[in-house]
Amino acid sequence: MKRWNRRFSLLLIGLLFFILAACGNNSSNDASQTGGTETDNPSAVSDDLQEIKLVLNWFPKSQHGGAYAAVEQGFFEEVGLDVTLEPGGPQVSGIQIVAAGNAEFGLAHGDQILLARNEGVEVVSIAGIMQTSPQGLMFHEEEGINDFEDLNGRATFVQPGIAYWEFLKSKYDLSGVNELAYTGQHVNFLDDLESVTQNFVTSEPYMLEKEGVATETLLISESGYDPYQVVLFSTNEYLEDNEQLSKDFVAAFLKGWEYYKDHSDEINEIIHEDNPEIALDELADEAEKQKDFIFGHDASEHGVGYMSEERWALLIEQLYELDLLSENVDASEIYHSNYLPDH
Repeated sequence: MKRWNRRFSLLLIGLLFFILAACGNNSSNDASQTGGTETDNPSAVSDDLQEIKLVLNWFPKSQHGGAYAAVEQGFFEEVGLDVTLEPGGPQVSGIQIVAAGNAEFGLAHGDQILLARNEGVEVVSIAGIMQTSPQGLMFHEEEGINDFEDLNGRATFVQPGIAYWEFLKSKYDLSGVNELAYTGQHVNFLDDLESVTQNFVTSEPYMLEKEGVATETLLISESGYDPYQVVLFSTNEYLEDNEQLSKDFVAAFLKGWEYYKDHSDEINEIIHEDNPEIALDELADEAEKQKDFIFGHDASEHGVGYMSEERWALLIEQLYELDLLSENVDASEIYHSNYLPDH
């Protein structure tokens, strides 16, 4: 298996400019090499494996468990692929890396795909791992926050310009919120018991609980803004030139998720090797809490990775009404379901 050493990756990341400069992060095979001719039987294991890179949307976590399982269990090799997992991070734009041809596939959130397309970046979604969003706003327990307008009068740490926050400000009167930039750290949140910070309900609450800090979370999805999360994507050009390879990649990737569902402890050991800063018990807690987000909802009927035209169309309309999209594009331009198994 080929994985990046996280400590080495962090050194590289430190040299990069914020977000867009991350497309220079390490070298990979040229797109013309990785997009070569497919074999007549792409599902057969071959000594001559096709090298593929998948860029994660963050440092290795349980939300990448399916990708790790697919590599560790040889599911990618079974379809003739030698897959490298490249970690993401706050200064890494997987979308830019894939768009530049420095990786074949990446993971991002649904609204990030749309915003990139709006800037002329021809990426397209081919599987949605989290059916509903675990993104939330976390606050200290018993602070009496029951609705989004209860945020008024409080310091709220959010990533500047993030789409869900623009949606919340358009739907609710949040004029009294003291909006502060989220940095990924919780020091200020811990110091101010009345403050609020963005989080993933599947991870941060447990980490703070270990430190004796009790929290609650208001899920963003309760507002009606609920994009697919941990979306597998590539470029239109690569998918068209490598249709069968892409279908095989998706099938192996989703097979990895089915394996991770029942064998997360085994795979978490491997994730921990790549990201020793996240403890095994934290990985285990996240793996359990994310199950309903991944395997529930529409996935319980249609399978892991399912995406619907209705969900994408609603997200497009929401972003268009926020003036974050210059045109109300058709959902078929943003996602392709034909790369999923049985399509």
